[in-house]
Amino acid sequence: MDKAIKITDGIHWIGVNDRETDIFEALWPLPQGVAYNAYVIEGDKTVVIDAVKGPWFSDYLAKIKSVIGEKPVDYLVINHMEPDHSSAITSLLLAYPNMKLIGNPKTFPLLKGFYGEFSEGSTVEFKDGAAFDIGGHVLTFATVPMVHWPESMVTYDASAKILFSSDAFGGFGAHEGGIFDDQKNSERWENEMLRYFATIVGKYCSTTQAALKKLGGIELEMICPAHGTLFRKDVKKVISLYDRWSRYENERGAMVVYGSMYGNTKRMAEAVCRGLAESGFSNTLLYDVSRTNASYLLRDFWKMKGLVAVSCTYNGGLFPPMSDFFSKLANRKPKNHVLGLAGSYSWSKGGLDALRCYANELGWDRVEPEPEVFASPKLDDLESCAQLGRNMAKKLLEED
Repeated sequence: MDKAIKITDGIHWIGVNDRETDIFEALWPLPQGVAYNAYVIEGDKTVVIDAVKGPWFSDYLAKIKSVIGEKPVDYLVINHMEPDHSSAITSLLLAYPNMKLIGNPKTFPLLKGFYGEFSEGSTVEFKDGAAFDIGGHVLTFATVPMVHWPESMVTYDASAKILFSSDAFGGFGAHEGGIFDDQKNSERWENEMLRYFATIVGKYCSTTQAALKKLGGIELEMICPAHGTLFRKDVKKVISLYDRWSRYENERGAMVVYGSMYGNTKRMAEAVCRGLAESGFSNTLLYDVSRTNASYLLRDFWKMKGLVAVSCTYNGGLFPPMSDFFSKLANRKPKNHVLGLAGSYSWSKGGLDALRCYANELGWDRVEPEPEVFASPKLDDLESCAQLGRNMAKKLLEED
């Protein structure tokens, strides 16, 4: 999109679409790209909310000028210092050398660390809860530490009842014409929002809950995040989703994830799925951990209460893609799940033992049996795996 988009009187979207970056944070795939959302507010003073990633500066600047012409930008609000939102700051200062940078006490050490010294008087520090009247708009700044960096903050425009929420409520995916939720397929934006939450924010659920409580009393007509969809129709739904996800509230579903080099362990996982189906349990997902990026595994894991991990042994330890998945789970320390385990080995055991170590660290409820198969599964091995599936189904169906 080549031009700024009006959000409401005096406020425009000036963000950019990135369809060239393939992997976000060098970890998470972007099959639909990603948007870096930014905003300009025109009062007696002109304020820009957030910058964008450096390579897209020219598009960003063109949108700013399409709104304000040759007027100066008086202030840039830095809600978050991660380089996908801040690496265009130095270029913006070259375009507007008298512009002042607004942040909180934790913003400016990071600003200096990334981009060096700034001239005296070019930064303006606001503490948590401070208000700034720009003439026609009163902006309030609220810190939301560890959602998902320590300096993260949000900006609230009381006159428009808009929350500029930084990475909170963000999602993957570039805009495809429309930028608002009522211009998009809701299942599509919700899936990419959950994938973003599970990968980027999910480690910080307790601080996300604290932020939701802190912001709970404000009137909201729109939420404008720094990535993904802007919300003006489903504001209450989006807040409810974030509340559920950060409280680890999930649905009665089972996710079976397997790691298999030659197909033998895959047969064990399929037997687990048969056991689930034989018990009348239909909400099951089966994933090959080697062929599914961890971001999709984490996303669906966040939905599902049950997880069954079935892994072969590799060099006396856990199959590396399964180890990577479980290390990401352990990093996020999610709660409120039920776990089933099964493993296979040939010349050395180790895979199932490693899964049990992760299970002990995570501390979830466990379902038995925990089959361990030598070489290829026999009929009784497959029956044991099916029983694991039946027991998982029973456990999940018993849950309220």
